[in-house]
Amino acid sequence: MTDTDPAVVPRAERLVPIERDRYGRPKVVPPGGTKPVAYSRCTTFIKCIEDTSTLEKWGKRMVLMGAMLDPSITERAAWESDRETLDGLAEEALVAAKAHEKRDKGTHLHALSEIVDRVTSLPGGISDKDRADMRAYRSATGDLDVTHIEQFTVLDEFKVAGTPDRLVQVGGRTYIADLKTGRVDYGALTIAMQLAVYSRSVFYDHLTLTREPLPDVDQDRAVVIHLPSGSGRCELHWVDIAQGWEKVGLAREVRQARNLKQRHLFEPFGVAS
Repeated sequence: MTDTDPAVVPRAERLVPIERDRYGRPKVVPPGGTKPVAYSRCTTFIKCIEDTSTLEKWGKRMVLMGAMLDPSITERAAWESDRETLDGLAEEALVAAKAHEKRDKGTHLHALSEIVDRVTSLPGGISDKDRADMRAYRSATGDLDVTHIEQFTVLDEFKVAGTPDRLVQVGGRTYIADLKTGRVDYGALTIAMQLAVYSRSVFYDHLTLTREPLPDVDQDRAVVIHLPSGSGRCELHWVDIAQGWEKVGLAREVRQARNLKQRHLFEPFGVAS
């Protein structure tokens, strides 16, 4: 593979971001349709069955810590009742507590890994830890032949969209591959579900409104590239996405159940005759 391989050259639609609604959901024209509609982000769709209580508690602690670090946040919130303003102040507190630091670092490592996969030199000025991480990444992924990098996909049946990090070939077979820079033990099921969705999706070009099948991707297994940020270590894992796909159906049922309204379940009280 070279950096001029057409399979990994940035596609035009990456230079013109896809339109999104106010919730950040990508807007996609469904097959046979003429107007774009909001598709759920893959990560949002599958996380409805995840226990988020630990994450929610962590978020509360971060807001409290951020407010302590920047007392002006508490002062501005004291007499405020507007929800959007309070949400904005809570976000300021998260920033003050550096709650997004790991997420931002993960985004940074994703960008560096793409440079590595395009067989170009790393930019100057990156940290020694970044260089160690990229050396580990290059060593661990040496047997993976990258054919596609971050191409947008849709699963029209579920109105779900997302962007797998990579398509790779191993032993003549094509697999979905995803780079994870945080912990993978807590989120193993949602990772398997996420990659299962990608394996059954199609490429979508929002500029030409065309779809293109993925190249015979394996739907039983996928690859997770685990690169803990700043560790200088990288490990590959096979992921059982056949089992993940079974749970995607459960996620769909949960989302449908959550859409049931009072009018679907209640009726006026009356004494049966």
